[in-house]
Amino acid sequence: MGTLIVVLVVVALVALLLLALAVRIVKQYEKGVLFRLGRVRGRPGAGLRLIIPVVDVMRRVTLRIVTMPIQSQGIISRDNVSVDVSAVAYYRVADAVKSVVAIENVRAAIDQIAQTTLRKVVGQHTLDQTLSETDRINADIREILDVTTVEWGVEVSLVELKDIQLPETMKRAMAKQAEAEREKRAKIISAEGESMAAAALGDASDTMMAHPLALQLRNLQSLVELGVDKNSTVVFPAPLMTTIAELGAFLAREKAASLPAVTPPTPNGAPQPAATTVTDPPTPAT
Repeated sequence: MGTLIVVLVVVALVALLLLALAVRIVKQYEKGVLFRLGRVRGRPGAGLRLIIPVVDVMRRVTLRIVTMPIQSQGIISRDNVSVDVSAVAYYRVADAVKSVVAIENVRAAIDQIAQTTLRKVVGQHTLDQTLSETDRINADIREILDVTTVEWGVEVSLVELKDIQLPETMKRAMAKQAEAEREKRAKIISAEGESMAAAALGDASDTMMAHPLALQLRNLQSLVELGVDKNSTVVFPAPLMTTIAELGAFLAREKAASLPAVTPPTPNGAPQPAATTVTDPPTPAT
């Protein structure tokens, strides 16, 4: 009786062990690859799956998008500038059987081919192209990887350059270039402003020449603006100075006309005609 119980316990344990070896659970984001005696026999989907212990072997392959960083690579660009470039790649398994049968380790293989492709593509561009045409470089790397990995059952969906490290000397040179470019733009804008201001002043002078009263109004406006700050500045407009000068010349002429004329006697005793003295008007001070 005791021996029978022991045998039953052993049989139950063996059955439980075989059941445990036969039961496989495939998650929703996974795909199974079933090998029976070394040959592919099926692709079990998500759920509870039973296999034959020892005879069957099932590999589970994830179908989710995998994010794989590409470590920084020291690259010499086409114009002989040393840069360190790192990137990130996104891929997913499209064919579970190929990803298991065609290659031993998909992730390691994609990592290595991505590094070599990154060096190859970036090395074919100049530094300016690498900095400004990142979208084109990303598309070229993705296309090369996608063509290479399609035989492995893998689809590369996206490749992006993540970081570009430049030498310190190159950073200083680029900073100087950017500063010079900004100074050039500032000088051009200033020159354009001077040109527009000169054209506007020319139009204003033509208007004032056609309307003399406008100049007087402008002078009065300038006096009003100077008087706002309550300063002691005295301004004499140019027309006012001209009027003062003309008034001084007029007074000098009147004074010269009012002076008595002195007539020296002639040898025969007849009076000599009086000489008229004309005084030039003083030159007005500017």
